[in-house]
Amino acid sequence: MSRLRMLFRSTAVRLSALYIVLFALCAVFLVVYVTAMSERILAQQVREGLNQEITDIRGAYDRGGINLLLRMMERRARQPGANLYVIAGPTGEMLAGNVQSVQPGVLDKEGWTGMPFRYEPYTENGPPRPHLATANVFFLDNGLRVMVGRDLGEPGRFRGIVRRALMVALAIMGLGALFIWFGIGRNALRRIDRMSAASTKIMAGDLSQRLPVGVSGDEFDRLSESLNLMLERIEKLNEGLRQVSDNIAHDLKTPLTRLRNKAADALSEDSADIRRQALEGIIGESDQLIRTFNALLMISRVEAGSIAAEMSAVDLSAISADSAELYEPVAEEAGLLLTTEIEPGLIVQGNRELIGQAIFNLLDNAIKYACDGGHEPAIRVLLSRSGDSLQLAVADNGPGIPADKRTEVKKRFVRLDESRSKPGTGLGLSLVEAVMELHGGRLELSDTHGEDAGRPGLTVTMVFPAQKP
Repeated sequence: MSRLRMLFRSTAVRLSALYIVLFALCAVFLVVYVTAMSERILAQQVREGLNQEITDIRGAYDRGGINLLLRMMERRARQPGANLYVIAGPTGEMLAGNVQSVQPGVLDKEGWTGMPFRYEPYTENGPPRPHLATANVFFLDNGLRVMVGRDLGEPGRFRGIVRRALMVALAIMGLGALFIWFGIGRNALRRIDRMSAASTKIMAGDLSQRLPVGVSGDEFDRLSESLNLMLERIEKLNEGLRQVSDNIAHDLKTPLTRLRNKAADALSEDSADIRRQALEGIIGESDQLIRTFNALLMISRVEAGSIAAEMSAVDLSAISADSAELYEPVAEEAGLLLTTEIEPGLIVQGNRELIGQAIFNLLDNAIKYACDGGHEPAIRVLLSRSGDSLQLAVADNGPGIPADKRTEVKKRFVRLDESRSKPGTGLGLSLVEAVMELHGGRLELSDTHGEDAGRPGLTVTMVFPAQKP
């Protein structure tokens, strides 16, 4: 009973029932209308036929009198499917005809009978059974009364056939509707049960679960796809939060410990110069912590899309050239050669500040790792159009990143330098990827010189969708 109650609560089943009732009402109306129109047309044809018969009989009487009239009625009464013919006297007694008796009072009034009347035909086997007929009665100048009528059995049979056809059609339609209704309801319930089971696991904390998606592409599948995208986003954010929590505990513990030790050392020193140096070191460590938290806040804002409203048409070529020019002295100081190959006039829809920050992060990483040993370290900034996208790449000839680590390094606080000897927070590529997702693009990592090279280098490419004219 509970499953049946749930079945009737289903929107699909209710809509199916509504359509079935509506279709049944339309079918009944159509059949009744067609039946009524058919009966009306048949009655009209009967009246026209009887009127023609009466015209012919009157003409025969006018030409040959009663004898010709009797011969014509006798001849027509013997034909298959003949009409009803009766000749009665002035007082209404039947004198001749092809019926045994008619309902009293039918022959008393001239003209069409208002209602169907009963009559008894001649039968060879058994007593006669009453039939219904309609007729037209007219009086002759000699006082005789002539009735020409038509049996109503044929319209009645037609009406019965239509009614039986209607009953059979409605029965078949009802059974088919119940079968389809039951099938749709059970399928909808099974799908809802699967969605409920997956939702229960998700609410229990298993965010890797996904709602089932069928192959029909109906509203259930579209809803499941939308919810799965939302779950994927939530899982990604939750995983990022978990990683941030773990990495903050790991990466921020060391600088906080150094801050505490430097503060303790400063308290134990009597020299003002040493205390000043210790305080300056504490301030430097604090600035690094502030930069780390600012980077985290920036990534959170970008991933939440709170900066999406600040987008406008941005000259990507100009931003790339300005960034390379700004970092050229830094690269020279590190002993690097920074070159550019920038195609002019390339425009994207984006946030200038975020795109500039992303380029700065890539240049910082390239300078940091390209000068890590090797021969003639160099950095290149490349910008070009490729089909429907704009590709901004920063390439170096450093040690590169193994292919199996390229997804990992995009996560927050992940650093391939396990010793943490190099400066940095492990948030640079995370911010760049968040910026690219906000701009509808993607971040790609590849080797600069190929996997077989001694120092393959790393090329980080920001792929932007080109702005449509």
